[in-house]
Amino acid sequence: MRRIWLTGILLAAAAAAGFLFLTERPLTVAVVQPEHDVALRIYGLGTVEARILSRTGFEVGAALASLAADAGDSVARGQELAVLHSAVQEARVARAQAAVAANEANLAKAEAALVRARVMLAQREVANRRLQNLVQRDVASVQRAEEAQRDEDVARADLAVAEADVAVIRAQSLDAAAALRQEEALLAHHRLLAPYDALLVARHAETGAVVKAGDPIFTLIDPATIWIQAYVDEERAGQLAIGQPGTIRLRSQPSAEFHGTIARIGIESDRVNEERRVWMTCADCPAEMFLGEQAEVRILTGTRTTALMVPEVAISGFDGHRGMVWTVQDGRLARAELTFGARDDRGRVEVTGGLPEGATIVAGPPKGAAEGRRGRISEAP
Repeated sequence: MRRIWLTGILLAAAAAAGFLFLTERPLTVAVVQPEHDVALRIYGLGTVEARILSRTGFEVGAALASLAADAGDSVARGQELAVLHSAVQEARVARAQAAVAANEANLAKAEAALVRARVMLAQREVANRRLQNLVQRDVASVQRAEEAQRDEDVARADLAVAEADVAVIRAQSLDAAAALRQEEALLAHHRLLAPYDALLVARHAETGAVVKAGDPIFTLIDPATIWIQAYVDEERAGQLAIGQPGTIRLRSQPSAEFHGTIARIGIESDRVNEERRVWMTCADCPAEMFLGEQAEVRILTGTRTTALMVPEVAISGFDGHRGMVWTVQDGRLARAELTFGARDDRGRVEVTGGLPEGATIVAGPPKGAAEGRRGRISEAP
């Protein structure tokens, strides 16, 4: 029994010694070291887009007579892209032209009638004045004087009618001219012209197809307005500002790095993905860009002469501003609540306050850590 008790005591002592060794031995941890000339960047994923993109088509409907361009072509402003069958519209234009010619003839006839009415009125006025003088001298009868006055009044009324006829026909001429311009405009709409210097991205119809007004025939872009549309996490988007520089990597050229600048920041975030859109113009991107190609951007939001950058995985209870980290102080592990500021594209956050004097921050969540346990800082964090 004495041996059994002695063996039990020895085993308990060994277990206690092992427990103390496992829990009290120094825990080797990596700590955050101060860094110099720290570049704060934000990561975003997006695609190549064009600010000016148009799906252009005809303002009238008809069958496509010809197509003069295809996807991949560069076109100049005003260049003909497609033509519709226009026989019906040409006939309408001819009819409107005939109406204009008829109104011009009617106007000439009415103006001639107006001249005749003026001459007749002048003649009747002279005759009436002469007879009125003769009546006053008892040379002519009163009846003839009354007839002369009546003839003058009739001539004056005929002149008013002729003037009204001229005014009506002139108004009809304006209406006919406007109708002609309308038909000519509709005829011009049977030709599709490039609205600006453009690159054709796609052709949506072929010769012979009957299209309706507004149907897209071509998709074209202004190649000078190519930019990158990227999505940035809302938690990091508060550091963005127009004009900030950044780097761009295209999926088709992963080894190349291009440079751009923020040209626009979306004023509405995606409510599902909780991301904000930014658009970056590219200063040295390749001449040939492909819409929809995936692109990665890293936007420089600021620099720090000296900073402590803590990996987010080392922070617990992080709310975007405060969080708890493990620290090593006087050779012992301890918890500390710190405040944080800017983030970078490597999943790290800048420490802005709360670090106790003489403490260093553990760079990752240590396994087996406990308050007061001895900590040993590794030489190669």
